[in-house]
Amino acid sequence: MNGEKFTLMQYPISAVLGLIEAQDFVIPEIQRPFVWKRSQVRDLIDSLYNGYPTGYIITWKNPDVQTKDGGKSNGKKVLIDGQQRVTALMAAIAGMEVLDQDFNKDRIRIAFNPIAEDETKRFAVQDASHLKDKRWIPDISVVFSAAFKQRAFENEYAQNNPSVDLDELSETLGKLKAISNRQIGVIELDHSLDIDEVTEIFIRINSKGTALSQSDFVMSKMAADSSHGGGLMRKAVDYFCHLATKPDFYPQLTRDTEFQGSFYADKIKWLAKDYDDIYDPDYGDMLRVSFMHQFRRGKLADLVSLLSGRDFETKEYRDDIVADSYAKLDKGIQNFINQYNFTQFIMAIKGAGFASSKLLNSQMTLDFAYTLYLILLEDDTVPNEQIKRYVQKWFVMSTLTSRYIGSPETVMDRDMRSIGEKGFINFMNEVEAANLSDTFWSITLSQNLESSSVNSPAFNTFLAAQINLNCNSLLMNGTKISDLISISGDVHHIFPRAYLKNSGVDSKTKYNQVANYIYLDTQVNKAISDDAPNVYFSKVIHQCETGNAQLGNITNMDSLRKNLEENCIPETIAGMDVESYDDFLVQRRLLMAKLIEQYYKNL
Repeated sequence: MNGEKFTLMQYPISAVLGLIEAQDFVIPEIQRPFVWKRSQVRDLIDSLYNGYPTGYIITWKNPDVQTKDGGKSNGKKVLIDGQQRVTALMAAIAGMEVLDQDFNKDRIRIAFNPIAEDETKRFAVQDASHLKDKRWIPDISVVFSAAFKQRAFENEYAQNNPSVDLDELSETLGKLKAISNRQIGVIELDHSLDIDEVTEIFIRINSKGTALSQSDFVMSKMAADSSHGGGLMRKAVDYFCHLATKPDFYPQLTRDTEFQGSFYADKIKWLAKDYDDIYDPDYGDMLRVSFMHQFRRGKLADLVSLLSGRDFETKEYRDDIVADSYAKLDKGIQNFINQYNFTQFIMAIKGAGFASSKLLNSQMTLDFAYTLYLILLEDDTVPNEQIKRYVQKWFVMSTLTSRYIGSPETVMDRDMRSIGEKGFINFMNEVEAANLSDTFWSITLSQNLESSSVNSPAFNTFLAAQINLNCNSLLMNGTKISDLISISGDVHHIFPRAYLKNSGVDSKTKYNQVANYIYLDTQVNKAISDDAPNVYFSKVIHQCETGNAQLGNITNMDSLRKNLEENCIPETIAGMDVESYDDFLVQRRLLMAKLIEQYYKNL
């Protein structure tokens, strides 16, 4: 045991449940959906009944903070691992309701058969049969209740099951009740540990579990807070994120009377009618944006420290810092969930051509763009009517350069500080000059388009550029790229895949190059079939000469040239077969890069 980093203790289950009831142990997940299956609850109870080990639970003590009067406020212990196990015990043994995936309160009842001949079938998730069959105790929580009278219960059970041996029944019930005395190992981590150390310990102890994120720690801190409104703020975050992905969840949300009585309820109800999926944040995204634009820091670990009251200079923990941090976070959350802010930001992203969630491949890039939008709303140096344009340019620039892909928090933190020191417009000009040079547009970008990934940032930006520039789809006048992406279209091949494979180009990464991808109208795709470009384009040129449309609806050469240009296809395509494929890819990448450059500079 290492006194500096953690203390290892054993508690009987009854004591753990008592500490939770006394609110000395805080279970953050109790306010969030219980994700275990009911069968897992049954298996846990069965393991405890048989005396099998059930693993450790890990708590992290909140630091004691100095209050204004010079006294100390004791920090609570926050459960950071073992929530599902402890919640299962509270449900099965203490008879408490838990929240299901839709935040409905529900009981999980475990039935017990004291006279089961098969030891593996003593416990079951309660169903209607256990209520009718007198051999079963339909809900074991009654046995653990303080009002349980064992002798009276045994007599009644014997009347319903005359063949039962009363001594055996008494012994079996005693073994069941002994579950509450089973020991659970509790690892209590010291408050002085930083998040990286806590995470490392967590991973080493619980290698099979899901790694904790920093946003999990923030949510834990909020759940443990009873004097600054942290619990309600946490619910606002949870409910907003749930509604964003599932608007029809709103009727269930209204059953939470505590939340409905808060001012947050009115501020998020607009989501009940919002079915847009461009930006569906999870609680990590929401906390990050709320924190970054208010605190002008990029690392969520700092928020955990600030909500604990940490003074970064003196290393003390003070209540006034806790209060100030919650107030700022609250303001950040209110700005985030504000309908006008959120919908205007979505309009900016869509206006940049990112009209479908298919085109978005980095949530962190979206997070920073929304952070920037909220920062610029309060920036006197940026005219209000220019905010969306700057957000669009920053979003496209950071998408094209994968700015927030490697070590996003470090880059975000640096960007926040630079915006604060230099002013946004100066910093934007500096970043553009460094990242979007002539070499980037003429060489690097076309190299980035040398990819077979349909989710490549450069290809997604190309499609966004086509949408923004209102481009028609190939060989169709009036059917826009935006229609095909948002409604029904799939990406197809300019040099058909089967044609290339039959001609010996059988490497997947070769025939699936993004420079060979195009969104096509379904009828056009069927008409092209597996023909080489020189075959199907000769038909298109013929229809331009005769005016008789058979493939698409373009019937004059000027329209065809314009259509090829907006789809970045070289005019020489009409004479190309498999021998020209490599040359075609090089030419198209250069044209795609030019279109993206034109689009970016026009934003």
